[in-house]
Amino acid sequence: MDDALRERIEEAAETNALLNAVKHDSEAQVGAIMGPLMGQNPDFREYGDEIPGVIAPVVDRVNGMDADERRERLAELAPEKLEELEAEDEGEDHPLPDLPGTEDVDTVRMRVAPNPNGPWHIGHARMAAVVGTYKDRYDGEFVCRFDDTDPETKRPDLDAYDQILHAIDYLGFEPDDVVRASDRVETYYEYARDLIDAEGAYTCSCPQGEFSDLKNSGEACPHREKDVETVHEEFDAMVDGEYDSGEMVLRVRTDITHKNPALRDFVAFRMIDTPHPREEAADYRCWPMLDFQSGLDDHLLGVTHIIRGIDLQDSAKRQQFVYDYFDWEYPELVHWGHVQVDEYDVSLSTSTISELVADGELDGWDDPRAPTVASLERRGIRGEALVEAMVGLGTSTSNVDLAMSSVYANNRDLVDDETDRAFFVRDDDEHGGLVERMMVGGPDEGHPPVHPDHEDRGKRDISVVSGVAIEGDDLPPHGERVWLKGYGCVRHTRDAFEYAGDDISAVREEGVDVVHWAPADGPKLRLRTMDGDVTGLVEPGVLDYEPGDLLQFERIGFARVDDIDPDGESVAYFAHP
Repeated sequence: MDDALRERIEEAAETNALLNAVKHDSEAQVGAIMGPLMGQNPDFREYGDEIPGVIAPVVDRVNGMDADERRERLAELAPEKLEELEAEDEGEDHPLPDLPGTEDVDTVRMRVAPNPNGPWHIGHARMAAVVGTYKDRYDGEFVCRFDDTDPETKRPDLDAYDQILHAIDYLGFEPDDVVRASDRVETYYEYARDLIDAEGAYTCSCPQGEFSDLKNSGEACPHREKDVETVHEEFDAMVDGEYDSGEMVLRVRTDITHKNPALRDFVAFRMIDTPHPREEAADYRCWPMLDFQSGLDDHLLGVTHIIRGIDLQDSAKRQQFVYDYFDWEYPELVHWGHVQVDEYDVSLSTSTISELVADGELDGWDDPRAPTVASLERRGIRGEALVEAMVGLGTSTSNVDLAMSSVYANNRDLVDDETDRAFFVRDDDEHGGLVERMMVGGPDEGHPPVHPDHEDRGKRDISVVSGVAIEGDDLPPHGERVWLKGYGCVRHTRDAFEYAGDDISAVREEGVDVVHWAPADGPKLRLRTMDGDVTGLVEPGVLDYEPGDLLQFERIGFARVDDIDPDGESVAYFAHP
């Protein structure tokens, strides 16, 4: 580590230590500032083992100041950070950290850059949730750019373009522009030729293994010093499709002795024999690599801020070489860790989910067992609930875990007040099967409320004339009582339920259990859940709802009505408890 780098680390550490101490009105800790330090300065990461020893004295010096001295020093080093803290103290609370450098741009413009090789799993939603939230916060813009320039290994799915746009809409956002990279191939060719003119690129026909050996040893390949005219001729031949796959590439000339071999003379264009599935792009055979295409588009589309995975730090460094050739300024960059989602048995992998759907192990991308955005939507979980949970994860450089319970809690807050109640009696072994009993005495109908907190919505009318069905686990021993919710107390005789009155003290003072129920001849319903399908009976009023309506099955949870069949079996999708 040279002196200049050490000084940079000490300066950044002092700012972060002051920020930490002032924000929490306590002493700063080395561990607490390591994350922000690395996140803001990705080039520090390779010195991770040395940095704690460098910054410890800085942290000690900050901890030796009193509160006023810390504020004064932070005002000198980073006045904008102190202003942000003071704004928070005045009640401005943002779920995400401020984007860097927003004061230097007229309009914050970000991008969501999906590969349309399939619909979105839950992890994909994080980018749109955070970018959309930043757009709203800064009154900015974002572009949805489909990075679809790999028609072979990440082959686009023609349906995925619209499915992804629908997913963004479901989350509550609308892109300001929608761009397909496969429509911009001629633009990439144009800038490749400009790069060749700047002696920033050369054509290379080295076999991949041979070039890899040269690169790893820091040796230039024999094609590196071709004259510009020859490179143009060979690149034009690539564009015209005169080479086979793997026969010729265009490389960006970087630093062949760079300490990171991954940055040495990387590929910008390669030949692909597999035609693109989009008719408009099917004739192209010379395709840009993602680092070249994405880096170029970020500049040409006016992107000011990029969020990408911490594992893609090398992408920014490769793209910086191209930006340097064109004398462009690189966008502000935020790196974050991966998101992991609990509760699912299926991994967050487009290829894995696609295989399970193709093999019939999942009914589709909206199967309730699939960890996908389409599944959440079909289950009746609002996009806003997922956005709030994703935004709450922040932009840490560490891997983060999304607890689905947080999504469910958010959704419950959104839908509980407006969702009608209903009864669903499950006929499965886990709940003791379905038990039917005739009624002896008592009223002909029960009248539970449509919603317990809203008397003005009225009551449901549920007949007991044909008998009632309850879950086997709720059946009391002979001679004991149970309270049928919205009806009253009944005593279990040998083969019937005998009405025992409607004095609620049986529940409140004697501890009689309250259970849900349905008419013995009630409509059939299949409830699709993450653990498999459950069948049973519902109260007849369920048939009055429309597909897309949400119900709360009492003692079970929220469910979205999916299909109503008065003569057969209706279907609902379980959302959450």
